[in-house]
Amino acid sequence: MTEQNNTQAAETEFAIQRIYIKDVSFETNNVPEIFTKEWQPEMNVELNSSSHTLNDNVFEVALRVTVTVKSHNEVAYICEVTQAGIFSVVGFNDGQLQHCLGAYCPNILFPYVREAIANLVNKGSFPAVNLEPVNFDALFMNYLQQQAQAESGETLQ
Repeated sequence: MTEQNNTQAAETEFAIQRIYIKDVSFETNNVPEIFTKEWQPEMNVELNSSSHTLNDNVFEVALRVTVTVKSHNEVAYICEVTQAGIFSVVGFNDGQLQHCLGAYCPNILFPYVREAIANLVNKGSFPAVNLEPVNFDALFMNYLQQQAQAESGETLQ
């Protein structure tokens, strides 16, 4: 039994080959006027991840986070960072691979995005932004449920 488990474990592999910033944008609006007003931030955060195959068992996963901050209904800044990684994923079944690319890899990339956004906001001379942790597993499960509902809805029509 142990030999079978060792063989099965040896057949699966996950490795990070590279993590890099793919795209960065920091736009300030209403500057310097916005600095003279009382700071009343309203923050909106959008997350988007995507993946594609580079070659056999090697995938690029990209996580894009867009932070839009308004004060007094005026856009103060828009900060967008796309952090990507190249991952080697071997021996996973389709469900495991989908979860790995849709939840596990974005979870690895998120701290890099959070740091990049914090640095950009700081260099823009705005108050610090610390993005809260994201439960990518829950987001991925919601995505799967939406896909299942869409497919069942299409089948009924």
